[in-house]
Amino acid sequence: MSADPFVPDDFEPPTRLVAERFVLEPLGPQHNDADLAAWTSSIDHIRSTPGYPDGDWPPVDGMSSEANLADLTRHAADFAARTGFTFTVLDPGTDEVIGCVYLYPSHRPEHDVEVQSWVRADRADLDGPLADAVAAWLDSDWPWEAPDRHGR
Repeated sequence: MSADPFVPDDFEPPTRLVAERFVLEPLGPQHNDADLAAWTSSIDHIRSTPGYPDGDWPPVDGMSSEANLADLTRHAADFAARTGFTFTVLDPGTDEVIGCVYLYPSHRPEHDVEVQSWVRADRADLDGPLADAVAAWLDSDWPWEAPDRHGR
């Protein structure tokens, strides 16, 4: 990982991506209950998603609401500090949490950003469209040149 900032000082990170079947907005504590319900209902599906090869996340035994809240608070703090950008994926009709997108510095020198995403098992048909929409968004609205999309 480089000593350079994750994004340039004069870069204004996008805070919304709107697609026909989903909307992305910054993940925060306000999403705690819906986020926890989304990922705990889909542990096996998420673990089989490209980008989650180590089997450490999501935790098989789940996590308390308080621990999930702490995790979401950390992601929101990373966003504010511009050291990482996590987005919740919402159903545009209901604002129900259906997934998540993570943009964090890569630890591999050939990449400048690590891109991971997941959707709930009952929305598995959105895995590809979400990954494709995020790839196009990175190309058009973000400053990175060599994203690691985990083969997507």
